[in-house]
Amino acid sequence: MLHRRPPTLVDWIVAVAVGLFSIAEEIGGRSTGPSREQLPLWIAAGVVTAVGVLFRRRAPFAILCVYSAVNVLLFALTPQMAAAWQFYTELVLLFTLLSEVRPGSAKAVAGLAATGAYVVSMLAASSPRAGWGDVAVAVVMSSIAAGAGLAVRRHRALAVQAAERGELLAREAVSEERARIARELHDIVAHSVSLMTMQTGGVRLMLREDQERERQVLASIEETGRGAVDELRRMLGLLRGPQADTGPQAGLDRLDDLLDQVRAAGLEVTLEVRGDPVPLPAGLDLSAYRIVQEALTNALKHAGPTRAAVTVDYRPGELRLEVVDHGPRQGRARARVGQEGGHGLIGMRERAALFHGTLTAGPLASGGFGVRAVLPL
Repeated sequence: MLHRRPPTLVDWIVAVAVGLFSIAEEIGGRSTGPSREQLPLWIAAGVVTAVGVLFRRRAPFAILCVYSAVNVLLFALTPQMAAAWQFYTELVLLFTLLSEVRPGSAKAVAGLAATGAYVVSMLAASSPRAGWGDVAVAVVMSSIAAGAGLAVRRHRALAVQAAERGELLAREAVSEERARIARELHDIVAHSVSLMTMQTGGVRLMLREDQERERQVLASIEETGRGAVDELRRMLGLLRGPQADTGPQAGLDRLDDLLDQVRAAGLEVTLEVRGDPVPLPAGLDLSAYRIVQEALTNALKHAGPTRAAVTVDYRPGELRLEVVDHGPRQGRARARVGQEGGHGLIGMRERAALFHGTLTAGPLASGGFGVRAVLPL
């Protein structure tokens, strides 16, 4: 398969190294044999080879086969020991091919066969005759190049699988958190619709006898409301599962209870409320509570027993939440690295986004960690 990708910095480095090595060896005299005749042609061959090495990843199979065939033909026409740069280039091309194509594929087998033909022709053309030591060195080096190519391909495949698994886990975490939010908000919506239905019924009973049209409209509203409540309860039953939490609905008015639980777990936490508290919509109140709860849980989990401060700031048109901890104790600083993208932050961001708010989180210059949310009212 042809890879339409530009050469990387590594490709340039390898190509330049092959070109300089070939020119230096041809001009300075080969270590494996006498100097060649027609030196300019061999220097040109080294430059052309370097260009092929530069673009080897675009067509690894074709470049390896062409290079091997040309060298086998040269060994047959002009029997002489190959230069070191020729053999090393063959190894580089074999490594590249096996790192790009699937092991056991026709291209992989053909590439190994081409390299085998190259090695046999090189040893056969050597003068004086190659000994068993030369054969062993050639076979071992070729095997190392092939094994390294297979290992790189395997490592690359594992890296891709790990990245895909990470993306899958992140999507699952988002789905689970959205289902959890839906379970909680369904309680609130069902309660609100039930309340509206009952109030509508109360208004209907207060109508005069001659207000038949109004009575029919309100009765229709009652019927629709009851149907909506029934549907919500069915959906809620599916979302809850067998182990759903049926305790009191959480909100910012229960922060004191939450802080007592966190303090009992070893986190020294303080609470500061700024501004004048105002009644919050039930869903927003619940999400604000969950954001604080998750931030404190993360602080306890990743920083251990430390100090934290919670600030609830009521401002005109918005609610600001801030949870800041003082960071882990000595010896635990490294344990928190990499935790910033965990499922807890995913849930907090989902809750903030649900109400068109924003949430930022990250390490502080002091060594601690801060979570800040802004929720429009």
